Amino acid sequence: MKKKEFVTQDLLSKIYQEDTSAPRKLPPERQLAEEYGVSRFTIRQALEKLVSIGAVRIVQGSGIWINETVRNNPLVYNSITEKRFDQMHYRSLSLRKRRPDSDEQQIFAINDNAFIWEFSRLRYVDNVAVQIEISRMPATLFTDLNGEIIERSIQQYVLSKGYQISHLLTSYRAISVNREQATLLGCKKGSPAMHIINRGILQGGQVYEISDIVDINYTCTYLIPHNPDNLRFRQQQR
Repeated sequence: MKKKEFVTQDLLSKIYQEDTSAPRKLPPERQLAEEYGVSRFTIRQALEKLVSIGAVRIVQGSGIWINETVRNNPLVYNSITEKRFDQMHYRSLSLRKRRPDSDEQQIFAINDNAFIWEFSRLRYVDNVAVQIEISRMPATLFTDLNGEIIERSIQQYVLSKGYQISHLLTSYRAISVNREQATLLGCKKGSPAMHIINRGILQGGQVYEISDIVDINYTCTYLIPHNPDNLRFRQQQR
């Protein structure tokens, strides 16, 4: 692990190890560099990462303050949420309206006379293609979806329609990219990737989107509380 990554992960660990409601600060750059035996430049890179994911804020003349709200979200960061919107852009590959299959009818709670949107797009981070996304959304909720919209944030679009997003249900599986995916992403066939399936859910339980994603540059860090009930369940004899 690179020094910058080690410092970042260790500082995150220390942030979550503390348990106090009082405002807290990290030591200054110079002290951190001495403690970790690295340059101040390495410390600055680690702090920039912590700032980008919302874990700390740096106040000129005041210090490095820990954002208490960071503890409220089990997803600390992933390779997408750590990036600002101005570091990302999308390129639309396709958009069509079609009838739903039986699984989609079940997921969206619609009948076979309804329509859904299906679109695909490439996500670029720092002008490098890293992700292929194929998504489906119920047309009755999003009548004006178009190519311009899918080249922006879908969550912002959903919120702009007056809907309230409740949560995302996400699953992950390691895969290798096929020839078609490799061509789009500019990598070699067989390169390792993460297959991510997202189900976006509105307040009230309506599913507003299913996303099927292949990401060749995916990393994530989660805070997982200890679950004693699950541990006991898994230890039961069958």
